[in-house]
Amino acid sequence: MKNQRGVALSGLMFWSVVLIMVAVLGLKVAPTFIEYQKILKDIKATAAKAGPDSTVADIRKSFDKFADIDALDFKSSQLDITKDNGMVVISFEYEKRIPLFWNVSLLIDYKGSTAG
Repeated sequence: MKNQRGVALSGLMFWSVVLIMVAVLGLKVAPTFIEYQKILKDIKATAAKAGPDSTVADIRKSFDKFADIDALDFKSSQLDITKDNGMVVISFEYEKRIPLFWNVSLLIDYKGSTAG
């Protein structure tokens, strides 16, 4: 009898389960990563728009306008706004908890800044 070729049913089921778990994880993480990218884009646009005489309140109001357009749940009160060598530096840091199944969750720390 020649060597058999193909995939056993048990191997097919195992790899199907692994593929489905990776797909579900990706589908749950992708929206949070897209939200992070939008926040990063918005703080960069806000910092570019801010002039040297802009106040913190003006910068927060400007960010809130960008956040409203992008439909973000992230608020300007979560931003750290400083000035470095006359330039506005905006940074943020937050955690996102993604429930996976039963009592298992994935916790992601997001950080971003306009510096550098």
